[in-house]
Amino acid sequence: MENLHISANTEISGSRIILEAFIQEGVKTIFGYPGGAIIPIYDALYDYKDQLEHILVRHEQGAVHAAQGFARVSGEVGVVLATSGPGATNLVTGLADALLDNTPIVCITGQVFDHLLGTDAFQEIDVMNVTSPVTKWNYQVTDADELSEVLAKAFYIAKSGRPGPVLIDVTKNAQLQKVFNQGYTPCDSLRSYRPDPVPNIENIEKASLLINHAERPFIIAGQGIMLGKAEKEFLEFAEKSGIPVAWTVLGMSAIPTDHPQAVGMVGMHGNYGPNILTNECDVLIAVGMRFDDRVTGRLDQYAKQANIIHFDIDKAEINKNVKVDVPVLGNCKETLPLLTQWIEPREHTSWHQKFKDCYAIEHLNLINHELYPSKGEITMGEVIRHLSEMTLGEAVIVSDVGQHQMAACRYSSFRHSRSNITSGGLGTMGFSLPAAIGAAYGTNRPVIAVMGDGGAQMNIQELGTLMQYQPDIKILILNNCYLGMVRQWQELFHEERYSSVDIQSPDFVQVAKGYHIPGRKIDQREELEEGLSEMLHHKGAFLLEVMTGKEHNVFPMIPQGKSVSEIVLTHNKT
Repeated sequence: MENLHISANTEISGSRIILEAFIQEGVKTIFGYPGGAIIPIYDALYDYKDQLEHILVRHEQGAVHAAQGFARVSGEVGVVLATSGPGATNLVTGLADALLDNTPIVCITGQVFDHLLGTDAFQEIDVMNVTSPVTKWNYQVTDADELSEVLAKAFYIAKSGRPGPVLIDVTKNAQLQKVFNQGYTPCDSLRSYRPDPVPNIENIEKASLLINHAERPFIIAGQGIMLGKAEKEFLEFAEKSGIPVAWTVLGMSAIPTDHPQAVGMVGMHGNYGPNILTNECDVLIAVGMRFDDRVTGRLDQYAKQANIIHFDIDKAEINKNVKVDVPVLGNCKETLPLLTQWIEPREHTSWHQKFKDCYAIEHLNLINHELYPSKGEITMGEVIRHLSEMTLGEAVIVSDVGQHQMAACRYSSFRHSRSNITSGGLGTMGFSLPAAIGAAYGTNRPVIAVMGDGGAQMNIQELGTLMQYQPDIKILILNNCYLGMVRQWQELFHEERYSSVDIQSPDFVQVAKGYHIPGRKIDQREELEEGLSEMLHHKGAFLLEVMTGKEHNVFPMIPQGKSVSEIVLTHNKT
């Protein structure tokens, strides 16, 4: 593809090559923070204001999380700019988060002049070795002639196959250096890199035979469905098969939560039925999920009675945690239709009834008290229930990490894909606020950041970003005056020895007011519905703080080291 902005064989700086590459890749929004080693790129950015919108965050970690939120909700590549030294090291947590959650982002970091590399120059750090464990690929550019090819590879690697973060470190001389413009050609292949394995038809046929003869088949939907943009193909497969469908935390919203075959969430705080019936199914079909420890519990007691079919794009995930009977490698957008054509239409009525019976038990013993309490302190579940009813499943919920996160995942309703945005694999507190800001640039749907009082304070400085650029997001803080999830573990497994979990918080409404963001605090159930309505109907950003029960616990729960069959349903201490 020929460069659209600068004629060929004219001199162009490395900095402009980078920005032209962004435009050719369809980038419209960049999240970043300037500094000495990346000033040349920011200087060139001055001339690109009409084509590239730069969002000045208040901390580089906020930039990565914002890019993640944008990428997760849009399916496009998020882009970050940061300077050398502390600017680059501040990206590490976000890069690790993006790697574990398979989020495509491209980070450009500035670096000292190449002749200063290795001299401990001001703000020099070996960013290649620092970020190698937390990126899908990283590369250092010291010559501007390399930039076009390297950037094309960066975007291709970030978004292809199993997506992930890529970091390109560019020395200051390469940013300033002028070279002849050769145009920009997007990358669509690399030698020895095969992001989309060719499906094994024999294995797909084996899978179809297992499914057609199954009496108690069970599907677990993972994020790979959305990463492969295979929601339509998955729904066709699920509906023809008639099989009950559960989801992982990151797989939530791959199928509408009110779909007749939807049975809830698996995992440590998932639903009762999907967890215990994992150990009663005869065929387990895992689609685009990696059998994380929070899903499986004790591996030696996980679905041992079942034939396991595992759909995944990454060969490294096959048999990594759980031994499978039929691996189906490839993008599930391609492999699922091949399977769908071979399976027989089924209904599995009596098997579905077992899930309904389990849900009735869970509802009677837990859900009813969480969602419809008649007295006592406000529960996180009832807040999420009201929020979900008011948004009709249309909102994007960007949750932080902790008890509120599990309440949001358990009790939110979603009608659309890419609606449940949270930090899954790394569990990064402070993710929600910047990720919600980024998500607002990737969707036209309502965006609501749900966080606890602990996580809210970890990247609270991004209220400044919200103030400056005014994306229309809502902030819901569920404040229980504790680091709730840690407190819960200390209560249940450490004899109530509450150590360093009683966290004091500022007046969040007043803090928001300091950033010219209106807000309200609620501590009475009678005000809850009205307060949520005020938040949702306010034009622009709004912060709502809801005081919830201090020592409420999140149940069900699979205690650490226990099997999915040993899930604890009630509030009894284990």
